[in-house]
Amino acid sequence: MNTWIILGLILLALIAYIAINYFINRKAVTELSQDDFQAGLRRAQVIDLREKDDYDYGHIIGARNIPMSIFRTRMLGLRKDQPIYFVDKNGIQCYRAARMLKKNGYDNLYMLKGGYKEWKGRIKSKK
Repeated sequence: MNTWIILGLILLALIAYIAINYFINRKAVTELSQDDFQAGLRRAQVIDLREKDDYDYGHIIGARNIPMSIFRTRMLGLRKDQPIYFVDKNGIQCYRAARMLKKNGYDNLYMLKGGYKEWKGRIKSKK
């Protein structure tokens, strides 16, 4: 019987952890549709969080590559007075990057819903 109680508490703690992270992520960054992302591209700092090989293979025109693996060391070089648009492979890493910037006083953080794999706009790619 005690085993079931312990398993129930672990499951409850896991659900609470997932829910808290979900709401913290949603508060840190605003998801944008393809159209909204494209409409703001020219006024924003577009940051591609994918690794260099993926970025080199193809990326949104005007995007700057700051891979998530080195983001912490390069993030403070971003301007606070302009919106920051994040793009990654599938929309997961953007939350981490936005949370880091939010903790350092950045606002106006946005991400492409679904990530680069869902992007339908123009790209620059290796030929």
